[in-house]
Amino acid sequence: MSGGPSGSVIGDLRLAVGQMGDLRFRRVLWRGVALAAALLLGLTVILWRLAAGLAGDGVTLPWFGEVGWLGDALGWAVLVAALAGSVVLMIPVAAAIVSLFLDDVAAAVEAAHYPGLPAVGGLGLGESLRDSGGFLALVVGANAVAVVFYLLLAPLAPVIFVALNGFLLGREYFQVAAARRFGRAGAARLRRRHGGEIWLAGCLMALPLSVPLLNLVVPVVGAAAFTHMVHRLSADGGGPSGGGSGGG
Repeated sequence: MSGGPSGSVIGDLRLAVGQMGDLRFRRVLWRGVALAAALLLGLTVILWRLAAGLAGDGVTLPWFGEVGWLGDALGWAVLVAALAGSVVLMIPVAAAIVSLFLDDVAAAVEAAHYPGLPAVGGLGLGESLRDSGGFLALVVGANAVAVVFYLLLAPLAPVIFVALNGFLLGREYFQVAAARRFGRAGAARLRRRHGGEIWLAGCLMALPLSVPLLNLVVPVVGAAAFTHMVHRLSADGGGPSGGGSGGG
């Protein structure tokens, strides 16, 4: 695979998708897919158990008596709702994955496209979990508040969803990817200079997160795309002035 900057956000995405044939990248991809699927399945099981507990063995309705099948029906309804709700649930799943998998994704991308770069020290597991937990809380909180706007401005709900989560995901994925090379302060400077382009990339990531099954691969492919973006923007003369290298 050839190295070098891709030239645009679309180019970053194209390079990321094109690397899915790379064995090293696929290993990380399938780990990310497995984690995303496990998180979705776990939440679905929890919702199903709660519904079954509420329904019990049956429900007694006026004029109809006991309705024994209502618990099963409610359980299936929750399953369908959870599958449909994966549109929303994948946003916090993507938030949880970024700090845990981005270093492995970035290493695979750099090995294929940017050979010869000096090694960087990744974040420790404790620091990664802390950052991931903080971002997850932010995403959940912001989307909980956004529900009010979804209800008040229902026709604009898809636009609000993509704009909000595009901003959140773009900001975090870029920050984590850039911090590997420039440190947190340098990454923040680079992010502030290219905020609009990063937001656009985040929106392009949020859109396929709304497509069931496809959304399982988006967090890892998105991490690869943002790795390309970091190298492209820094190579275009937009590197963070005063930013050191490494993952400080």
